[in-house]
Amino acid sequence: NGFKVFLSLGLLKENCQIYLLYKITFFCYSPAVVKQEKTWEEALEYCREHHDDLASVASETEMLLIQKELSKHNTTDHIWTGLRFLAGDWLWVDGQEMDYEAWGEEGKPSCPHAKIKCGALQVTGGNKAVWDAHDCEERLHFILNLCNRKM
Repeated sequence: NGFKVFLSLGLLKENCQIYLLYKITFFCYSPAVVKQEKTWEEALEYCREHHDDLASVASETEMLLIQKELSKHNTTDHIWTGLRFLAGDWLWVDGQEMDYEAWGEEGKPSCPHAKIKCGALQVTGGNKAVWDAHDCEERLHFILNLCNRKM
């Protein structure tokens, strides 16, 4: 479902030469749908207790992985993500950059109503998902990233 890319780091001695090796995780994204209906805040609390954060959708690759995962489940029409309107801008609660956007037909709300400051994915025909500003108090299923799972 998801994948990781590694670069290794360590020391290796061979034929009297020492090599320095690095192991760093560059990318890990393994989305999972939680089919419990919660408000955005309750979903975030659940994720932080069990895994880390609500999932960001910070690239087209992440969107495709989420759409693949959503195609396996019957979910609410909208599904919570880690997108939130705070301090005059939309941001991901896990700190990801907003380089990629996938807003629906209405576009990115620049000044949403007080209750409509939480980001959800709206699944449209053909399993294509788009972002939507949504009422934070509505109870929806949500999506998280299993790579951040707490052991």
